[in-house]
Amino acid sequence: MEQSEIARLLQQIDLEYSAAREALTGLACGTARHDFITARMERLSSYHEELSLHVGIQEASRLLVEHLEAIS
Repeated sequence: MEQSEIARLLQQIDLEYSAAREALTGLACGTARHDFITARMERLSSYHEELSLHVGIQEASRLLVEHLEAIS
């Protein structure tokens, strides 16, 4: 069960980051785009916090960086 929860959180992190990155290059502009990106990054942060409850803060941070580098 633990591994599937970790995998789910990492997938959510990937999705949130990808959506925020897409907003930077998409057609939307102005305040709406900024609010959208901020919301995605805040959710990414909450997933990171939740992940740290399962694997510890250092491992969660390592996994976060690894995943963000992989999709960038």
